[in-house]
This record gives sequence, C-alpha cells and structure tokens, in this order.
Amino acid sequence: MYNELYSEDVGSFFRSPVREIFKKVDLNAIYSFAGGYPSADTFPLEEIKRTMAEVIDKYGSKAFQYGATQGVPELREAVAKRCGVTVDRVQITSSSQQGIDVCTRVLVNPGDVILTSSPSYLGALQSFRSYRADIRGVKHDSDIEAFRQAYEDVIAQAHAEGKKIKFLYMIPDFQNPSGESLTLEERKMLVALAQKYGFLIVEDSPYRELRYEGEHIPTMYSLDPNRVIHLGSFSKIFAPGFRLGWAIAHPDILDKIYVCKQSLDLCPPIFDQYVAAEFLESGRLDENLLKSIELYKGKRDLLLGLLEEHMPEGVTWTHPEGGLFLFLTMPEGFEAVKFYDKALDAGVAYVAGEFFHPDRSGKNTMRMNFSFMTEEKITEGVQLLARLLRTETGADAVLEK
Repeated sequence: MYNELYSEDVGSFFRSPVREIFKKVDLNAIYSFAGGYPSADTFPLEEIKRTMAEVIDKYGSKAFQYGATQGVPELREAVAKRCGVTVDRVQITSSSQQGIDVCTRVLVNPGDVILTSSPSYLGALQSFRSYRADIRGVKHDSDIEAFRQAYEDVIAQAHAEGKKIKFLYMIPDFQNPSGESLTLEERKMLVALAQKYGFLIVEDSPYRELRYEGEHIPTMYSLDPNRVIHLGSFSKIFAPGFRLGWAIAHPDILDKIYVCKQSLDLCPPIFDQYVAAEFLESGRLDENLLKSIELYKGKRDLLLGLLEEHMPEGVTWTHPEGGLFLFLTMPEGFEAVKFYDKALDAGVAYVAGEFFHPDRSGKNTMRMNFSFMTEEKITEGVQLLARLLRTETGADAVLEK
C-alpha cells in the first residue's frame, strides 16, 4: 500500500546494526561491547542540576523560547574560544551526527564521490548512502607513501569514471571503529591531496579530547582552515542526552549549512545550549573531563590486559591512545556476522566489523567498546567472548592435542 508513495531515497537507507541491537536487548542485562555509550558514571548529575537552576535564574523564559539557527551567542563564543577560532566560523548543531548529515546534504549530489577510511564510522556511512553518494574507502597503511598512493589510485579511478569528488570524511583522532589516529605527516598528506585535487575535508572529532597517553596532534582544520570542516560534539565529553555539537568552517560554507539547518530543526535546543555554555565557562566541563579520562584510561588498560591474557592465538587488536573503541581481527575465514547470534545467545554483544567497511570487507573483524560497562563486567565479558572464540576457531581443540 505504501511502497509506491515512498521516495527513491528510501531504498538507500541503511539500518544501523548497533541500533538494532538496542531494540532487541537490554544492554544492562548482557555483556555489551557493542554500543558507543559513555559511562553513566561520567555524567556530573549534581553539577548539571545546579547549572540548570543557574540557567533558569539567569535567562528565565528566554531559555525555553526559540532561538537563532546558528546557536546562542554564549555557546558559540565558548566553542570559538575553546577551539581557537573566531565566532563567525562556529555553527552549533543538534549533535555531531547532524553536522555530518548537513555537510552531506549541502555538498553531495547523487553519484558524487565521498572518500573515507575503511573501516569508517557507521553513522557517517548511513548518511552518505541516504544521499546516494558513491563511497570510496581506503585502507590505512603505516607506510605513508603507500598510503598516499592508495588515495591517488582511488582518486584517479573516480576521475577516469567522470566522477566528482566532493570531500574526504575522516576521524583523525581515536577513530570509530578502530581507535587508531592519523599521524601529523598523514594529516598533512591528506590535506595536500585535497588541495591538489580540489575537494574538501570533513574532520569529525568527537573523541579528540579523550586522550590517555601521547601528545595531542594538530587538527586537520588547523592545516587548512578554508578547506576543512571541523565537527565536534558534547556527547562524549559532557553528556549525549544534550544532543549538541558544532561545525567550524569558512563562513561561506557555514552560511549554506545555516540555511540547510533551518529546514531541519529551526535551531538547536536553547535550554541545552545555555547549560552547555555555563558548564564550559565555569570550568566544570574540564574538571569533569579529567575524571572521565582517568576512568576510561583504566578501562582501556584493563581491556588490553584481558585480551592479552585470554584471547586465542591468531587474534590481534588495535591499541588506541584514547577514545572509546578498539578493533579485533580474527583469523582469515572467521565471519563475525555469522558468529554474532551465537555470542548474543551466550550473553555477549559486539559489532561486526564489516558494517564499518564501505565495501563490506573486514568480515573477520569486530569493534569493541570499553567505556560503557563496569570493570567487573568488562572482565567477565572478555573471558566469555574468549571462550566462545576459542571454541569457534578450534583453538581449544588445538590446545587439547
């Protein structure tokens, strides 16, 4: 009855396997390495309650009225100050996910090419597909010349097909799903390619401030502020329930994002913006961020140690310096999608890695989150997953011999 009424774009929509997990199970009732949830222990409830009261006292009914599409001045100024840019380059968004979506909506026509890493963030791939973009993924190579040539080859192929490349999408810091980061040399190389071939870069940085070791690396935006759109989020450093993020870009690009956003939600949530602005300016956000970093570092270290202790031979994983995720690679022939139901029936969840690859490769990989569960549940969950993997891969049989 309805099929003939749907738009052609509906056929490009892709269900998130992560969100489908949330529909099926209570995450608190299983060992869930699947989601990207921050720990509820990082939510500063008492401070938020106090800040909300301060916002009501300070702004009154203004805090509950419609507001400017670009965001309230107080939050735009606070973000500009934090990121070291002028306020005319700041647009507040209703989450970083909206930032990805409006960039795609503003820049991409059906069939246009978007370059990205492989694997890449699932939510971004969903957005790109919904606008019928041609997504070209490039696998990371630690040899920077081989890495550059891989991009050159993909770019040359797109041009040979008469395709227009609109932008490169990248999470350079503690990538979702791999947890890996780009070196400064790699960032410079990618910016140079964008300059050479005339496309933009969308730099998605929701995890940048969650660094547990090593030195901060300059943003791609800082390397070319007129070619890079920098996206940020309060979800991982404050609380995801506020659904606030920001886009930093050249004013000409921001103007198109501004007009686009008017048709989406008129304006970001006003009360939430005032709370976030007060939290930033008071220093409470940074105080809480330090506690979050300490908590997540301990969980990351625990998970890495448990993987080393319990995983069967042939399983490898990334070693992130920050963020919320790491990526496991099983022996060739293992299929994480097929194994998933067996794992979930036993009480442990993950996200199969192939969903993060534009070409659905990486079938023997999985993403694991370490921020959500308690340390006790992380320990029990890894032990359970390792037992299941040993049985599935035949490692137990090898040991018995």
